[in-house]
Amino acid sequence: MKQGSSNRKVNEQAREVIASILLFEISDPRLELVTVTGCEVSYDRSVCNVFYTTEPERYDDVAAAFQKAAGRIRSLMARKLSWRVAPELRFLLDQSVDQAERIASALAADAHRSAVAAPTDADVPADADAFASERVAEQQAEESARDGEDA
Repeated sequence: MKQGSSNRKVNEQAREVIASILLFEISDPRLELVTVTGCEVSYDRSVCNVFYTTEPERYDDVAAAFQKAAGRIRSLMARKLSWRVAPELRFLLDQSVDQAERIASALAADAHRSAVAAPTDADVPADADAFASERVAEQQAEESARDGEDA
């Protein structure tokens, strides 16, 4: 969905307020070390999808804590914002962080496999500049040979 600048501002304002509430006003220990990665507020501001992330082993505990604290967070949010309605909060786990970690580990494993299968020092000339100049000379010789054939 395309977002206008005012919609982005509303989303960012909601994210900042919710993060502040979690940091300073909610005392549930299950909600410590939770990062609010983003919010999507509906056009009429009646619903707010809150995306969060935490350690994978804490997903169930954090989801239960958010379910329990949703009403309190909503009322605190209504006091801090000057919106006409307090949006219904839906807390959703942000999977993008986990996907990014999986991709990074796959790339690291691929780089390790490539390093193991890389040519040894005996396969590569000691002087890389000499190797490059030899390659350029070969290419120029091939081009001049082709030019001679064309004439």
